[in-house]
Amino acid sequence: MLRDPAILGGSMLAALALGATTAIAQEECSNRGQLDQMYCDADGDLVADAPEDDSQLVNPDTLVFAYTPVEDPAIYEDIWEPFIQHLEEVTGKDVQFFAVQSNSAEVEAMRSGRLHIAGFSTGPTPFAVNLAGAVPFAIMGSDDGRFGYTLQVYTQADSEIQEMPDLAGKRVAHTSPTSNSGNQAPRALFPDLGVTPDEDYEVIYSGSHDQSMLGVVAGDYDAAPVASEVVDRMAERGLYDPAEVRIVWESQPFPTTSYAYAHNLAPELKESIEEAFFSFDFEGTALGEEFTGVSQFVPITYQDDWAIIRQIQAANGVQYTPEGLAAE
Repeated sequence: MLRDPAILGGSMLAALALGATTAIAQEECSNRGQLDQMYCDADGDLVADAPEDDSQLVNPDTLVFAYTPVEDPAIYEDIWEPFIQHLEEVTGKDVQFFAVQSNSAEVEAMRSGRLHIAGFSTGPTPFAVNLAGAVPFAIMGSDDGRFGYTLQVYTQADSEIQEMPDLAGKRVAHTSPTSNSGNQAPRALFPDLGVTPDEDYEVIYSGSHDQSMLGVVAGDYDAAPVASEVVDRMAERGLYDPAEVRIVWESQPFPTTSYAYAHNLAPELKESIEEAFFSFDFEGTALGEEFTGVSQFVPITYQDDWAIIRQIQAANGVQYTPEGLAAE
């Protein structure tokens, strides 16, 4: 597999500007919803329709796959290797894995046609759908098809913080503006718990769930809202001692990373990609060891399974625009 990080480089604003002149703009679209002008949603399922013109369908010899930004990309490249091999076998394509440095870069890459399949974090998924034509179709789940993670608020074990209102006057790490559990959900949910971000406590963006958690352990932050699935994996890798922290509050489950392909892939290619995901056996692989409690990819739809996320983002005034993503 070839690996050239330059494929995911370039300017976000330059890539987003392609929408003004792209040949796939749908000037006569009957329904677009919140989708960018590049896309159309005639069937009303909230994701971009495939191009009606067959000449605009894409069937590349090499597929590019990316996973959501993580603290240590090199480790995750090795972890995903068994799946990459399986994807190559099922699709008959070469597959390149690329570690992206930010959610914005990942969305940019799919929008500009340089990324074909990707795992998008919960919060950025709507941006990927509306700005990049991503079509979520799978999520990691258990044997019985269940999936999800919780928002957990951590502080140091000996901290004076006992309840959510105790965050007032503290330094609290949020991850990034577009992150669901790391920022959007706290802003939507915390006021009802007695504390309002930016008003009652200082918000400091750490850049990732990993950095937020490590910052709490080190005492750089008084507390942090983080995704349970991330901190669980960190603990399993020995990146922090669970005895040094404790949970102040925990939410109901949210969906985890969505796996999506570009809307303009050829239909037969989309089918083989889905086949590769849904036939992959996690047992005995590095991917299965990393994501404990997960045994398979299960089907999802953006319309149904991301409804709670869209609700949270709407409560925060999020707009799925190039400017909104660039602000991330």
